[in-house]
Amino acid sequence: MGIRIIKTALAAIAAIYTAVYLGLEPPLGAGILAILGVEVTRMKGLKSAFVRFIASVLGLFFASLIFSLFGFHIWAVAIFILITFPVLSRFQLKDGIVTSSVIVFHLFDRAEVTTSLIGNEIMLLLAGLGWATVVNIIYMPKDEHRLSYYRASIEQSFGVIFQEMALTLRNPSHVWNGGEILEAYSAIEEGAQRSVRNRENRLWGQEHYWSTYFEMRRQQLESVQQMLVELALVYENWPQAAMIAELLEQLSSDVKSDVYEGSVEERLYELAKAFRTMELPKTRDEFEVRAALLMLLHELERYLGIAKRLKKRKVISSELQP
Repeated sequence: MGIRIIKTALAAIAAIYTAVYLGLEPPLGAGILAILGVEVTRMKGLKSAFVRFIASVLGLFFASLIFSLFGFHIWAVAIFILITFPVLSRFQLKDGIVTSSVIVFHLFDRAEVTTSLIGNEIMLLLAGLGWATVVNIIYMPKDEHRLSYYRASIEQSFGVIFQEMALTLRNPSHVWNGGEILEAYSAIEEGAQRSVRNRENRLWGQEHYWSTYFEMRRQQLESVQQMLVELALVYENWPQAAMIAELLEQLSSDVKSDVYEGSVEERLYELAKAFRTMELPKTRDEFEVRAALLMLLHELERYLGIAKRLKKRKVISSELQP
C-alpha cells in the first residue's frame, strides 16, 4: 500500500507539471486522471489506461452531441448519464465511467463545445493516464521472495502432516490437533492470490510456475484431507499400517525436495502388490482397518499422481516436488 501511494503521488505531480507546461486547463484535472490510473499490477495498469481512455473519448462524443442539442443545463447531465453509462457498461468499459465523467464535467463547466476544448480534454487524458502508465510500468514490487516464503511454509506444514499421520498409524491413540492443515490452506490461498499478481506484472514472457504450483498444492491438500478421513478409521495397529507409515515418513522429507523424486511412488506400487498377496482378514475389525488402509494407500497414490500430471503439462519446471 505504501508503494502504491508513493507511485500515485509521483504520477499526479508529473501529470500536473506536464499539463502546466503544455498549457492545458485545468492542470489539476490531469492529476486526478493520473490518480485514477495507478493500479496494483502492470497488466491492470495498461488495461485500465486503455479502458479509461476509450471510455472518456466516447463520453466526450456523447456529451458533445447532448450539450449541443439540449444546451448546458443540469438536467442535460442526467440525460448524458442515462445514455452513456449503460453504453459503457455494455461494452465492458464501466471502469472508465469515473474518468469519463471527470472529462465531461470539464466540458460542462466551460459551457461550450469546440475543437480546441475537446483537444484540451484529450491531452489531459494523455498526460494523466500516460504518467500513470509510465509509473505502473517502471516499478512494481516483486513478489518472488514472498511466494518462496509461502512455498516453504506449505512444504513445512505438509511435512509435519505426514509425520503426524505416520505416528497415528504406528499408534492409533496418538492425538494431533491438525493445526498444520489450516496453516497449509492459508498459505496456499494467499500464495495463489500473489501468484496472480506476479503473473500480471510480467508484460513480456509468461510465468506459470507459481500459479501451477499453488494449484497443485491445493489439489494435494484435498487429497491429504481425504487421507485423514481414512486414517480416522484405523483404530487398531496392524503390520500394514507400519508399512504405510514408512512411506509417509519418507514423503515428509521428499516433499521439501526441489525435484520429483519418484521413490515413494515406486515403494507404493511394491506395497500395493504385497497387499494383494497377503492373507485375507480373519475378523471384522481386521477387515475394516485393512480396508481403510487400502483406501489410504489409493489416496496416497492420487496425491503423488497430481504432481506427475501437472509436470506432464510442461507449464512448470522440474522443481515441483511430490
